[in-house]
Amino acid sequence: MQKKFLLFTLTLMMASTLQVKAQNAKQDTTYKRWYVGSSLYMLGNFIPNDPNPPEYIQLNIGYRLTPKDVVSFEFKRSIYAWPIGIPFGPSFDAPGLNYPGHARILAPTLGYQRFWWKGAYASVYALNAFEKYIDENQVKIGNGYTLYLNFHLGYQFKFFKNRFFFEPAIGCSYWPVRTNVPESFELVEKEWPNYFIQPGLHFGFNF
Repeated sequence: MQKKFLLFTLTLMMASTLQVKAQNAKQDTTYKRWYVGSSLYMLGNFIPNDPNPPEYIQLNIGYRLTPKDVVSFEFKRSIYAWPIGIPFGPSFDAPGLNYPGHARILAPTLGYQRFWWKGAYASVYALNAFEKYIDENQVKIGNGYTLYLNFHLGYQFKFFKNRFFFEPAIGCSYWPVRTNVPESFELVEKEWPNYFIQPGLHFGFNF
């Protein structure tokens, strides 16, 4: 199921590149300070018959200090039932490798983005995840905190005279701080690294 979603998003990224190649051939002089947006990861909420629906919500608000420097605030909410360090592949969300329950996170995030050539950019995000751990009987067994540092390299494609944008990227998430993980969850998690490679799929509206 996650494999199908990943294949869908990669196909969408390739299609977007072809559609806007001609549009980005001309220099766009439109410069808007603010944007709001989200992530295509929210499409994962609509996967039918998903045994572990992510209940993913993301809202991004950004401000352009200059045409090349952007600061942002993001708010994320989701549920996950597997160790975060499991890479995409046969082990991802596989039977017997998931948590004995799930975790719910609320994650305010601060970000900085730097455009260095046309639409190419690098960005870094500090994601503060406040986590609630739920066991298999739907009983809360603890609260935790994780600091995620996310690094993205990507390209921004513009649509409709820079009203809308899409930012496919390759990202690496690394968590140097992780506290109060219940022992039953930690036993599953310790087999995997504290980093994860995944695509970035931000989109937004400029104003």
